[in-house]
Amino acid sequence: MDDQELDVRALPKPDKHPTIFATYGALAVGGSFVLVNNHDPRHLHDEFDAEYPGGYGWDYLDKGPKVWRIRITKLAATPLPRVLHDTGTVTPGVTGAAWKLGMRERDLDANVIQLAPEATIDAHTGPDLDVLLHVLHGTGLLTTELDTLDLRPGELVWLPRRSRRAFTAGPDGLSYLTVHRGRQALVLAPVVGSPVR
Repeated sequence: MDDQELDVRALPKPDKHPTIFATYGALAVGGSFVLVNNHDPRHLHDEFDAEYPGGYGWDYLDKGPKVWRIRITKLAATPLPRVLHDTGTVTPGVTGAAWKLGMRERDLDANVIQLAPEATIDAHTGPDLDVLLHVLHGTGLLTTELDTLDLRPGELVWLPRRSRRAFTAGPDGLSYLTVHRGRQALVLAPVVGSPVR
């Protein structure tokens, strides 16, 4: 039986990738479809590599110049477990998010945050979700409503939803991993009332 063709040439650009991923998601393991496009979809290939590394097939049937046809095959039922990042390293010169979980479909969000020596994240009220924080490198202080906690490598810290907090990196900087339920975007709300001491 011939593969189903998915011709995305006439689709509006914002609809192309969601349509392609929905078609891929509906496949049974071993199933495939032929994508028809008017250019080499290299960015789409990069997205498949990020979402399903090792779990899909990508075979060019026609390579343009006007029509590109690629057979995309589902090799595994779900994305495969894999190593995402080496938290044993610090990215020199990076302050802020040094790494983040980038898959489109996920239940969790995760980030590696790096602060330069003596840098701060001002007092704020956390989002409406619990956050698990794992200190990776350096030292620092976590200031809460009532006290200040020392942060050292290896420590796991629970940040309850809507808790008030501020961070100050130590003399060697501070790097930590955060893991929490997936959400749209982190919005830091300013503290109302008495400041965090």
